[in-house]
Amino acid sequence: MKAATLRGLALTPLCFALSAAAVMPERAYFNHKDWSMVCDNTGTCRVDAYEASDGTGGSLLLTREAGPNTPVTGQIRLGDMNDDDKPSQGPMRLAIDGKDLGTLPEERKDETWQLNEAQTAAVINAVKGRGNVVFKSDNRRFALSAAGASAVLLKMDDVQGRVGTPGALIKKGDKPESAVPAAVPAPVIHAAVVSKAQPVTLTGAALATLLPRLEATKLDGDSCDGLTDETLRNEPVTVTPLSNGKALIAATCWRAAYNEGNGYWVIDEALRGKPTLITLIANDYDQGVITSVQRGRGIGDCMSGASWTWNGDTFVQSDDYNTGECRLIRAGGTWEMPTLVTTVIPAK
Repeated sequence: MKAATLRGLALTPLCFALSAAAVMPERAYFNHKDWSMVCDNTGTCRVDAYEASDGTGGSLLLTREAGPNTPVTGQIRLGDMNDDDKPSQGPMRLAIDGKDLGTLPEERKDETWQLNEAQTAAVINAVKGRGNVVFKSDNRRFALSAAGASAVLLKMDDVQGRVGTPGALIKKGDKPESAVPAAVPAPVIHAAVVSKAQPVTLTGAALATLLPRLEATKLDGDSCDGLTDETLRNEPVTVTPLSNGKALIAATCWRAAYNEGNGYWVIDEALRGKPTLITLIANDYDQGVITSVQRGRGIGDCMSGASWTWNGDTFVQSDDYNTGECRLIRAGGTWEMPTLVTTVIPAK
């Protein structure tokens, strides 16, 4: 598999040039020391922060939507991957430089604790000045690192066009809040009804004539090794009816130590036309949705994922996310941090 695909599989997205003046918000990523930021296509930015020295006590998530006068919300999640990570007991409290700032209500369903507006503001002010921020219950303690906070929060201000406004977190000024770019609505995808027919394995002449056309398709210069590699060629190539006279071709493209990827192509049901490549990094197709989930490393504490939804003509990417840094906080990842969000209207 070529380098472009490997880069696409990395949990951490590429750092895009940051420009708040762009018409569409940057799908940006930025990391510095113990703090990171991901922004999606609507302009919402999410910041995840951790303990110093690769500590595994927990993580803080700050979220801010695009637009003037939008608040910052905060929540924490404790680590649970170490043998001594016991469930938290008693109320969760916030202390900054030794001063108690009250309790945090727990959301048991998703195992998080929510900061109120005053607590969120206090944490942000503290980490800008390298204050000592600690979340603790009767038996658990999470000491938030301030290393990298100012750089990441400034980058979030930059991406959202807040630098120099009263609502900026780092470089405040007297520019009007009305100058802050508004949020961009999430794209709407109308999912289409698909056939319930099961996939059929291609063999013989049908497969032989199709393989060169599949191999000829390119995505960022990559190819599907499974179409030519003798070991992977033992895996079946299948065709599944979709709708409107089109079908989905699936083939195993590559395998790595703890990830694998399938290629998916759209073609006419007669298999005579030119196939259109959708992706080479997915894992599954089910009822009109192609999905990809990849580990950032073998232990599975950080992941990336994407999905593509059938709209009756082609598959449109409907989701793209990672789960935060690889910091041994949670199996499957600590947070869902999307770079692409959409509104999918279910098929009728």
